[in-house]
Amino acid sequence: MERILDRFCDAFRLLLGVLIATLAIPVGMQVLARYTGIIPVYLWTEELATFIFVWAVMVGSVVAVWEGTHFDVRVLPDAKHPLLKLLQDGFVLVMITGFAILFAIYGIEYTKFGYIQNSPMMRANMAITHISVPIAGTLWTLFAGFRLFQAIETYRTGPKETS
Repeated sequence: MERILDRFCDAFRLLLGVLIATLAIPVGMQVLARYTGIIPVYLWTEELATFIFVWAVMVGSVVAVWEGTHFDVRVLPDAKHPLLKLLQDGFVLVMITGFAILFAIYGIEYTKFGYIQNSPMMRANMAITHISVPIAGTLWTLFAGFRLFQAIETYRTGPKETS
């Protein structure tokens, strides 16, 4: 299962790279328009950059949850005892999962709200960006839940030996 989820996350890493590369286009156009006058000021570039940025943030957060680098601030040093390590990691993962479920559930209403709106310049439906919230929440739930399952299994069976 871990391999499948890791391959799935590889696709999100690729998508994140494409989004960041694509973000350079409207932002570059904005810079050229504002500071050089080479091209006219296109207002839609700001909206497009915002749309891409929102998706990049949400996709990046999904990757970070899978890698265990998001939402986890260590105030205390890592526990040495296996039970304390489980409690320490488990607390963080349960909190991530709880908030992820909230994002997934309430993100649906947020998307419905976006569906009835259009952006002013591009006239694009706002659900395009709003839907990133429940998608990210669902994937955070899946990934954090799997990491919690792994933490429990590691406690039960001991750490995996790597060669």
